[in-house]
Amino acid sequence: MEPAFVVRDGMLADKEYVEWLADLKRRFLYSQAKAAVRVNTAMLGYYWSLGRDITQIQAESKWGSGFFNQLSLDLRSEFPDATGFSVTNLKYMKRWYDFYYEKFKDRQWSVDEIGHQAGDQFGDTNRQRVVDEILHEKINMPELFGHLPWGQHIEIFTRCNSLEEALYYINKAIGENWSRPYLENQIKAGLFQVHGAAITNFDTTLPVPQSQLAKEILKDPYHFEFLSLEERYSEHDLEEALVANVTQFLLELGKGFSYVGRQMELQMPGGQTFFPDLVFYHIPQHRYVIIELKAVKYVPEFAGKLNFYVTAADKLLRGEGDNPSVGLIICKSTDKTVVEWSLQDIQKPLGVATYQLQEVVDRTVAELEQRKKQKEDEG
Repeated sequence: MEPAFVVRDGMLADKEYVEWLADLKRRFLYSQAKAAVRVNTAMLGYYWSLGRDITQIQAESKWGSGFFNQLSLDLRSEFPDATGFSVTNLKYMKRWYDFYYEKFKDRQWSVDEIGHQAGDQFGDTNRQRVVDEILHEKINMPELFGHLPWGQHIEIFTRCNSLEEALYYINKAIGENWSRPYLENQIKAGLFQVHGAAITNFDTTLPVPQSQLAKEILKDPYHFEFLSLEERYSEHDLEEALVANVTQFLLELGKGFSYVGRQMELQMPGGQTFFPDLVFYHIPQHRYVIIELKAVKYVPEFAGKLNFYVTAADKLLRGEGDNPSVGLIICKSTDKTVVEWSLQDIQKPLGVATYQLQEVVDRTVAELEQRKKQKEDEG
């Protein structure tokens, strides 16, 4: 073969060819992605089985405290080009398996039933040992796990406290293509704890499937640490700052929100005009979300005004195929009973949440430090 230019003479690249070529490229990228998932799944399946072996045979008790060091040395000697056999990673494999084993075993199978069968077959003496063996053999790595890199699994099982929390972050990381640093930040921020925590009346104003979905796009509190505000600020200042940092605001709201407008003028036939603070559209759920910002503690009057704005959105903005609009009040603080009572007879789906600012957090820390110092001086 000699160097040469590729001659395209005689080839007419019409629209059909261009579209076909684009489809070939998409199919190739898709096949690469599927291959990567298969490779990742195979590797994770091996890690899972290795972690299960270490737990099931009680390797440390059987072979002593130097077990992990020796196993790491043996595997790295046999497979010098392979990565993942460090002492730390081997311990992670065991912790990974143990984390889900303890949480899966009581949910997927009746331990009492398995134990009864084991007792019948092997006698009560070995009953618990047989129960454990049966459970270990039954609990395989969930197929979903193969879609997430090992590093992100480590972040999840070392930081999460419950199965629900771990599965929440696994689904979010896969569904929204989170990077490891972003996943770490979301776990640190406690996204699972605040997700869907806003007080709403969705159960009474939306059908069952939609009520749960709508709850999932709200949270409490919202973190506005990216804003720089003076200690004494107004609602206008808060709104100005959020609009000026709309990209960060959209990230804080969550995936799927699209910014529609601010202070959109609502003209009524009688000459009155009204101005809802912020209007968003949630693309996956096909619904408008009207947000009112309040730099004070929640009072019932806020719900009546937002109810009016949501009605207007349904009548004037909502198109064919759109789901009912929802309203969200984000305020400085709330009283749960006051919020629940004020939303009880509201006809439109509304939610109430709070926000946190960095300056508030910093001031609280400073006050705590000052009190600690005073106690030390007094002591």
